[in-house]
This record gives sequence, structure tokens and C-alpha cells, in this order.
Amino acid sequence: MIVGMRNTTTAAISHEIDEMHVERGEAAMDRVLTLIISTQRSGLEQALETVNAASREHPCRVIAIVTDAQPSSDQSSGEGEGKSQGARYKANLGAEPECYKAIPAGEQGDHTLDAQIRFGADAGAGEVIVLAPVDGLLQHLDTLVIPLLVPDVPVVTWWPSQAPSDPSADPLGSKSSSRITDAQNSADPAATFEALREHCQPADIDLSWTRITIWRAMLASIIAQPPHLPVQSVTVSGQADYLPLELLASWLALKLQVPVRVQREPQAQAITGVYFEREDGTLSMERLEGDHAVIRQPGQSDQTVSLPLRSAVDCLSEQLGRLDPDEVYAEVVSKGWGMVSHQ
Repeated sequence: MIVGMRNTTTAAISHEIDEMHVERGEAAMDRVLTLIISTQRSGLEQALETVNAASREHPCRVIAIVTDAQPSSDQSSGEGEGKSQGARYKANLGAEPECYKAIPAGEQGDHTLDAQIRFGADAGAGEVIVLAPVDGLLQHLDTLVIPLLVPDVPVVTWWPSQAPSDPSADPLGSKSSSRITDAQNSADPAATFEALREHCQPADIDLSWTRITIWRAMLASIIAQPPHLPVQSVTVSGQADYLPLELLASWLALKLQVPVRVQREPQAQAITGVYFEREDGTLSMERLEGDHAVIRQPGQSDQTVSLPLRSAVDCLSEQLGRLDPDEVYAEVVSKGWGMVSHQ
């Protein structure tokens, strides 16, 4: 179910949510967190699809803020009186909902806020509130969301694409117990991540790091296998301009304290291999076609293991299940990153 609210207020939105909970015989108190999404219209639906899937494991209230909304045509130009509510709604949020319930407009006069409330199949295991503020409200997003937060649960803010250079100083990020970015999806991943590194705080995490969780677990496991020979150097290969590759190399350099070389392959997709040089030869793990990798160790038979590419749902689910600071990530971006050439 999707409810549309044109030219409304947060008080009206909160009241409508309460009424919908009563109608459905449920309460919002079973939500384990509030997830705030800061996104543009072009990425809204994809972000909500990811959240809806991830919320099956982590029931939450989602507040999605569209940061590039435009005033509805009937308010901004004085035209369009003959247009339907759905048409005016589409001008701001970018998509007319399948089920549209008209709610009386707010009394503030000038057009400032459109909203959607999504329940049931349209919202995963929780409810989704889509806010499309314009004009002065864009300067007070923290004040805008406060009335809609679920009481006494953590607040997480996620920027699916373009993130602020300092998430902890952002109006939304400053209210959050965990801040999730995805620099790889930004317009300039390298520049975005460099700014994030410079301002990194304990509650910050980037999904580029989460994408290498399985790689880190598998590599730690094979290094721990006998014979326990010291690693002399490491080569990491994979997709060029790919932050997870750079983070994996930085993690290995930090943990092993040996030279790590990054081999960037223009035609590669994701990470393709890691090669440890030891006195007995090369110990390696290489990705095969599909969701598998092969482990090669001197004097032993090759071993094939499962190594699927991690989806956005996988990564977001992992971070929503772990809201405490990731000390390893903080150490890698502050110390390990400088131990590897990222040219």
C-alpha cells in the first residue's frame, strides 16, 4: 500500500502512520532501528528495493529523503490547476504510486514538502516514508526527520551514492549512531573516498569495505593453514578504479607488514586474485567464472570454494546487523591505506 501526501507536514505524516498502524493492528515498537536514506530521485527506487530486501532480517522504519526534489508545477508556476493530484505528485517524487490515497494538504501556504508512506509489500518488514523537501527545508533535514524517528532505537544514515565529505558533520549523520556510505557509487569514487578517509570517525563505514568480507575471511583462513611460512610479498589483482580492491590490498599490507602490489586489470570485474609469495612458492586464491574461486598451494591439490559477488542487499544487511564501530576498518583507512600505492 502506498499513501501519497502533497504539501504536508511531519506532524500530519506521523499522524497518518499511527492511524495506519491501528488499522493494521500492529505497532512500530518492534522496529530494531530507524534507517535514514539520503538520495536523489534517480536512485530512490533502487535504494528502496535494496532496503526492502535487507529489512527482512532487520525490521526498521525507513525515512528516504529526496535531496533534489522540485516544487510541484501547480505551486511553483501557478499553472496546472487542471492536473490530477497524481501528476503533481509525480513532478516531485518522480513516480506516481500504483495506489494513491489523497491526503489534505498542509496549512503552511507555500509548497515545501511532499511525502509517501509505504506499507506491506511495498515496504519490506517495516514502513517506508519518502520525503521530498524543497526550499528552506533542505537546510534543516535533521529537524525534519526527528518527529518521525522510532523512539529508543538506533538511527542509521545511508548515502547510497554521493556522500558528504564529512558524514559525522552532516545534519543527518550527526544524529546517527552509524553512518554508511558507498563511495564506489559516487560520481568520483577516488575523490569521494579520499574525503571520507580524511574525516573518518568510529561510526563511519563504507560498503566498499563490506564487499570484501568474504575475501578477508577466506584469505585469513588459508594463511592460517600449515606450513606456517612467512609471507614475503603479496600481489592483488582486479578491476581498475575499484575501491574494494584498494581496501583489500591496504588490509593485507597492514596485517602482514609486507610489500603489497596492486595489479589493475581494465577488463576485470571486481577482484580477480590474491597471490602470496613464500619461500616454498606461491599461495593464491583466484576467482573463476561464476561464483567460485580456486585455492592453489604448493605441494597440494587445487581446492575450489564458493566465492559469490556480494550484492548491495548482502552488504547493507551486514552493516545493519552490526552497528558497533568497525575498528579494523578505521585502522585500515588511517594506517593501511598509506602502505600501498593507489596510483
